[in-house]
Amino acid sequence: MIKIFRFLKPWNRSIAILLALVFFQVLADLFLPTLMADIIDQGVMLGDTAFILRIGGIMLLITLFSITCAVVASWISATVAAGFGQHLRSAVFTKVSKFSLHEFDQFGASTLITRATNDITQVQMVALVIARMLLMAPMMAIGGVIMAYSQDPPLTWVLAVAVPVLITLVVLIARKAIPLFASIQIKIDRLNGNLREGLSGVRVIRAFNRVDHEQERFEKSSVDLSDTYIDVNRLMALMMPGLMLVMNLTTLAVLWFGFARIEVGSLQLGSMIAFTQYAMQILFAFMLMAMMFSILPRAQAAAVRVDEVLNTDPGIVDPANPQSSTTSASIEFKSANFRYPGAEALALKNVSFRAEPGQVTAIIGSTGAGKSTLLRIIPRFYDIESGQIEVGGVETREYSQHELRGRIAYVPQQVTLFSGSVKSNLLVANPAADAERLTIATTTAQATPFIEELDGGLDHELQQGGKNLSGGQKQRLAIARALSRSAEVYLFDDSFSALDFTTDAKLRAALKTEICDATVIIVAQRIGTVMDADQILVMDEGEIVGRGTHAQLLEDCPTYQEIVASQLRAEDVA
Repeated sequence: MIKIFRFLKPWNRSIAILLALVFFQVLADLFLPTLMADIIDQGVMLGDTAFILRIGGIMLLITLFSITCAVVASWISATVAAGFGQHLRSAVFTKVSKFSLHEFDQFGASTLITRATNDITQVQMVALVIARMLLMAPMMAIGGVIMAYSQDPPLTWVLAVAVPVLITLVVLIARKAIPLFASIQIKIDRLNGNLREGLSGVRVIRAFNRVDHEQERFEKSSVDLSDTYIDVNRLMALMMPGLMLVMNLTTLAVLWFGFARIEVGSLQLGSMIAFTQYAMQILFAFMLMAMMFSILPRAQAAAVRVDEVLNTDPGIVDPANPQSSTTSASIEFKSANFRYPGAEALALKNVSFRAEPGQVTAIIGSTGAGKSTLLRIIPRFYDIESGQIEVGGVETREYSQHELRGRIAYVPQQVTLFSGSVKSNLLVANPAADAERLTIATTTAQATPFIEELDGGLDHELQQGGKNLSGGQKQRLAIARALSRSAEVYLFDDSFSALDFTTDAKLRAALKTEICDATVIIVAQRIGTVMDADQILVMDEGEIVGRGTHAQLLEDCPTYQEIVASQLRAEDVA
């Protein structure tokens, strides 16, 4: 957890002021019992009213000073904790935004969300508590022992017995609680994951009547989390009665032995009352520390998880001296090999080809052949294991990620739309696009007709993920979004699969006119989508097993012939 507190550095001055305020508050609180002893021994016992009023006035001023310090310290601690949490969330978000897909796969979306929200909230809460309690408790305990000893050294042995008992009780409970708090965070991840899957996959769940199964799965995770919380709360429930028992026994011992010393004249009544108050302050300090132990274990587990994200270096980084290219953005693969992290087999094997500007390169193959993988490594979502990929004659790893992706417009296989208007989604690719550019993009993508039918047109509000649109409408919007950017390279990853044949043909014809000077790579499953391409690559098990035009591949590529035969009738092939 200490590593996380490096993010408190911007508030060093505020923390220094907070320390001073807490110190003066504790000092004032420790001084009050001594004044009370003086009032009893020198005022009440001697009947000196003037002395009582004078010391009482001093006590009132000290109390007001202590209250002022406490209020200001509370305000500063709340400000520091809130700023610390905001700083930490920003740091986590910035780090996560730089992750490659490998790091996203490694952590998982649900745990990243939990770490950026729930875990940071736990750390922020303990920062708020530490700012007051953890600073105050040691000062009060040490100061209380010193002041109690000054009142009556022989009676201090009672505290010498009580304090180790308190420490032992707290340590024993904390040792059992810390592992449970760590498991709570893991179980929250699991619960969030189940909830996320259940909500995002609600259509599939209902379609296959799996609602009861998903409810059981969620209930199992929820009960598991609840049981762990109950176990933790049982431990915490043991702590308070134990602490109160020790405190009450300590008070009883102080009064018993204190009155015995008063009877023999070794101790004055005021000093015994002051000693009792100091004993309570010492025990209260240990109670504060015990309360901290009910918060610290969970915060410790949360801090470790947050720090794990912050200490994870992105697998894909920019070079020290990024290169640039002014030539047209041709794409060339040179013996590229790629393996997904943790996988044994290569996903791409010795891939070599060149895609020229002004031409359409189509990629076709069976499911799992590596088509989408090939597109993902061009913008460096993943890095290849060996070989080279050049864009505009420069190896992709020599570009900065910003410049490389700025030259590319990418339409993923799984369409992602954001909550907001249709227009705001189109502007994601090019925030500077004007109305004319958006019109050209939507017209080319064959999206204008259905957009005009929407309530508000471009200002129509979309639900998260575009759930109020059909699959074909979402694909056309995704294509229009890519076309709103004047890119040098356009990558379409099976982006026409939800379109009917007529719309597909119209869209591809419009693309030839609109982006005729760009390098275009299309991944598709349908022969009709790729047969007019300038170059067709046939992939099988991560390798290119055929290349050429539709007519050439019909002559000399058995894999392509099988795909064509499975989709078209003999007369269509001819």
